[in-house]
Amino acid sequence: MNGLVYTGNRELTRVDLPTTPPAPGEVQVAVAYTGLCGTDLHIFHGNMDARVQTPLVFGHEMSGTVAAVGEGVTDWAVGDVVTVMPLDWDGTCPACRAGNEHICQNLDFIGIDSPGALQQLWNVPERTLVRIPTGTPLDHAALIEPVAVAVHDVRRSELQPGDRAVVIGGGPIGLLIATVARHAGAEVLVIELDEKRRAQIAALGFSTLDPRERDQREAVEEWTDGAGADVVFEVSGAAAAVLGATDLAKVRGTLVVVAIHPTPRPIDLQRVFWRELRILGARVYQRADFETAVQLIADGVIPAEQLITRVVPLEETAEAFADLESGRAMKILVDVAGTR
Repeated sequence: MNGLVYTGNRELTRVDLPTTPPAPGEVQVAVAYTGLCGTDLHIFHGNMDARVQTPLVFGHEMSGTVAAVGEGVTDWAVGDVVTVMPLDWDGTCPACRAGNEHICQNLDFIGIDSPGALQQLWNVPERTLVRIPTGTPLDHAALIEPVAVAVHDVRRSELQPGDRAVVIGGGPIGLLIATVARHAGAEVLVIELDEKRRAQIAALGFSTLDPRERDQREAVEEWTDGAGADVVFEVSGAAAAVLGATDLAKVRGTLVVVAIHPTPRPIDLQRVFWRELRILGARVYQRADFETAVQLIADGVIPAEQLITRVVPLEETAEAFADLESGRAMKILVDVAGTR
């Protein structure tokens, strides 16, 4: 069986992994496509070496079909089309007992803390599976996990129809947040430095802004008749973006921190105080977010074809990371099954 492992120091190795049957309560998934994301890029760069155990099969955005079921599994059958919600919580910590299992204090993020989807046969707990409607293209379905991130971010913001939302950072998650927010009835402005990404975002009907060409606070105030945005999503991960984000929100507006910031960032707390702003963290997703994401993909709300820059074979994953690093790609999928 073919798989790909990260061995440290920006090294990826294609390997033959042993095939093991699913344990009781597990399902074996024949992986079709695996999407590469910013977290995977952090792993590849070695930024998460203190957390991950090498060699690591990573990857958590995926689609596939059930290949086998373990003892006691009754809700799934061979051939079912699925994706995986890659969260395995302990159910006993204070967060879990309070109903926040998705941010379990001892969370196993599958594909980071344990083996992931860059392998042709992947054994996962039965409860992590999410059904994909018949007829949904498997390459589109590999976007369900990042769409679920966007759904959770928008839901967490309590965005309302008619609100004006600013998205700082027009990468894959930023564009998905913009799409989900617009579908929820908001007007959306995306702030993005990269010219090619701005063009792609504008082609999908969104207003865009290059903050190097115009002061973003001035532009947002003009766009909102002097009020400021109802919701600001910080998706870029840049220190300057965090510092400037509070300038863009209205009185009692909401700032949602979506990006992963590896170090503490300065923030304008005077502005938070003066405008009574609300700052929220938004991490991963809950089951309802995944189910909503499945429907958005199936209904064609998500512009999957425009988001998927290309599909590469397993052996070209390292080259795909180079394109993600340079900003030359929006979303790259790995054809794990080798069907293309």
